[in-house]
This record gives sequence, structure tokens and C-alpha cells, in this order.
Amino acid sequence: MSHLDTMLERIQPTCADSRAAALSRLDQLTKPRGSLGRLEELAVELAAITAQPLPRVDPPAVVVFAADHGVAAEGVSAYPQEVSAQMVANFAAGGAAINVLARQIGAHLEVVDVGVATSCKGIDGVVIDRVRDGTGNIAVEDAMSDEEVQAALAVGMRAVERARRRGCRSLILGEMGIANTSSSSALLAAWTGLRPQQVVGRGTGIDDQRLAHKCHVIERALARADVDADPLRVMAQLGGLEITAMTGACLAAAAARLPVVMDGFIATVAALAATRLCPTVKDYLIAGHRSDEAGHGHALAALDVEPLLSLGLRLGEGSGAALAFPLLHSACAVLAEMATFADAGVADEPS
Repeated sequence: MSHLDTMLERIQPTCADSRAAALSRLDQLTKPRGSLGRLEELAVELAAITAQPLPRVDPPAVVVFAADHGVAAEGVSAYPQEVSAQMVANFAAGGAAINVLARQIGAHLEVVDVGVATSCKGIDGVVIDRVRDGTGNIAVEDAMSDEEVQAALAVGMRAVERARRRGCRSLILGEMGIANTSSSSALLAAWTGLRPQQVVGRGTGIDDQRLAHKCHVIERALARADVDADPLRVMAQLGGLEITAMTGACLAAAAARLPVVMDGFIATVAALAATRLCPTVKDYLIAGHRSDEAGHGHALAALDVEPLLSLGLRLGEGSGAALAFPLLHSACAVLAEMATFADAGVADEPS
């Protein structure tokens, strides 16, 4: 039995008893029933995910997976591929947006080199867990071999295990990789049947001419691929190393009953891949935000989830999920710390 098969066997449905206990307590708190709206729904979700009637999500782990994409050679990004390694160094130095936001929420931040074309060895603070030096160009060849998909999944699983050993109780996934919106768009189109023009966005800020070219590149990739193959094969044909690592992290988090706060387009497609491997994973996912990337709304719809925020972001790195995280903390605090009607001596029904 493979490591993946073992992980899939460990993923169980969320806890109905804890969900019911959280619902019951919410209805006893000193407020009109349901008056905290989505926050109450979030508290119940977290109770079910963690199998704790009074869940805790602190401290969160933020894991940023970095890798490069061969399809960058097609000119689909506004930035050269060298930026991936440069941004990894910026993460390690604490200077990126996700560093600021992770500090704000008291998160443990880890940066993992899964397959940056220019190896990040020697950069202090970067976990080196490489599968290969970037993917193949999906317009003309498979991104990875089947064995490399399994290896990248395992990278994500190991990252979650490290986070658990540090005592982290929730997971925020981020990514860095020039041209990774192209791979994400190809995967989403393959799994939903949507046309590239519906799911391909501007990524790092490309103009109209390059956007049209990017759509054509994705069409070439889809024409070459067998989109009806099993999910692992589709990921090998069209995916990315960091996308696959995030998929493995989603699986491992679900197996460990850790809530996963999804970030933007790329992280959401990685989570969709996890649900293709194990549908139960969906119940462990919380959509942090809706980004401005064209395909993100379609990816959220494919998962049938509603995001907590919509701030016009399109950065990635886990930034939107980190901004949404305080809502999880608030949901847990309300559930645990508010007085019940009985505690406060307040009548629980209007006279």
C-alpha cells in the first residue's frame, strides 16, 4: 500500500457529535439565535472538523510551497522565472506580504522549496524538499511523471506533520511559482469542462495580448492531455510541484482533523485536486477569500463553498487566507467565552 493510500484511509468524516454540541451551545448563548450569522456557521464547522465541541485553531501554520513551471517558456507571465527563487529569499528574510500577515496572526511560517528551477539551497530558513528542477512545459509535454506526483504529494504531507509537531492547530497554504496560474487554469478546465477563456486570468498582471496568448497555450495543453484520466494522471500532465504539494497537505490536514484555510486561485485548485482524490476532504476546507483571478470563482463553485472575504486580492502566498484567519479565532472565542442565558441569569425567550 502506498503512502497516499494509507493517508486516504485515515481521512474520516467530520464529527457529528461535536457539531451538534456546538450548535446546542450557540443556541444557549446570550444573543438571538443565529444572530451572529456566518460566524456561528464557522464555529460549528470548526467543532466538526476538530472533533472538539469547543474548538481551538491557534496557533496556525502557514506553509508556502515554491516551485517553477516549464510553461513559463511560453511567455505566459509578466515576470521571468528567476523571480521564484528571488521571492523565496524574500520570504526567508521576512519581507513579503505573507510574512507581515503571518506575524500579525501569530502563525508559524515555513517556506518549502519543492522544485524551484534555481535551487534555494543555502538560503537560511528554507526547507529543501525538492522533487525536480521545475516542471515540464505542459503545452508540449507532461509536467511530471506519476512517481514525481507521488513525491510532491509526500512533500506536502511531511510539511503538515512538521506543523503538527510544533503544536499548530490549523493550516494556511500558500505558493510561489512563476506561471502557476497557467497550470491551475489547465487543471480547473480539465476537471470542470470550462473553456480556457472562462478560467484563465491575468496572473501577475499581463495585458490583453498576452492574456489571449495564455489562453491559447492552455488550449494546447488541454488538447495534448487526457482530461478524463484519473486525478493523479491529470495532475502529472497539467499540474505543478507546489500545487501537488498543497494537495498532499490538504489530505494530511484532513487526516489529522486540522482545518485548512484556502487562499486564492492556485490553492483552491490544489484543494479541488484533494477532493478528487478523497471527496471527504471538502468538509475540512474553509474558503478564506475570493480573489480577483478569473478562475477563482469557478474553482470555489466546483467545491461548492462560500468565501469568508472578498477584498480584490490576487497575490497568493497565503495572504488572503491569513487575512481571513482572525474570523476563525473569533468564531472559537465566541463559542467558548460568551455566557449562556443560564450563566447570565437572562431569560432565553422573549416575554
